[in-house]
Amino acid sequence: MHHARWTIIIPVKRLAIGKSRLRGAPADDALVLAVALDTIDAARESDAVDRVLVVTADTTIADAVRALGAEIVADQPDAGLNPAIALGAALAGSDRPRAALLADVPALRSAELTDALHKAAGTCTRAYVADHAGTGTTLLVAPAGTELGPRFRAASPAAHAASGALALDGDWPSLRLDVDTAADLAAAARLGLGRHTAHAVRAAADAGRPITTIDVTG
Repeated sequence: MHHARWTIIIPVKRLAIGKSRLRGAPADDALVLAVALDTIDAARESDAVDRVLVVTADTTIADAVRALGAEIVADQPDAGLNPAIALGAALAGSDRPRAALLADVPALRSAELTDALHKAAGTCTRAYVADHAGTGTTLLVAPAGTELGPRFRAASPAAHAASGALALDGDWPSLRLDVDTAADLAAAARLGLGRHTAHAVRAAADAGRPITTIDVTG
């Protein structure tokens, strides 16, 4: 069976503002970056993915991402999440299937992403995957010839559904587990963290700041 090959757009905020709820010290930049790198690694390893575009305005992130072999799109004018995704989608072109994947799923298994993309291809319409809490979206997809139309931020599953996107059902725990808090990170650790995040968590523990004491009040 022929399966579509997808372009994945992954927006990554500047480290200065990304994942404030995981921060307890400036050194937590390493953890925020690691979460993004594991998400990108998993996307690149998916059999359904042909191209990964990382949209960022952060030079540190850009340098790290290039080392993984993903492509960088300079986020100009750095206007927020949805504009960044729209920029990547425009550069990818509407003649191929595209998907936006948020950069906060450090336990992501490429096989789960592959399965979700194959299922999405069969719907022939825009579709999304809600996060584990049901209040966010981790993946938004659009077939060739269709605008991606990102509507991330608060209550994004409802916003995507209202825009005509189909909710994808599937047993994809690692794809749904976006990490916003220390409790989420602990849950991701139980699933199995990617190598970058696992290293960052070990480094935090070695520094006397284990996962359970990461400040989530930011």
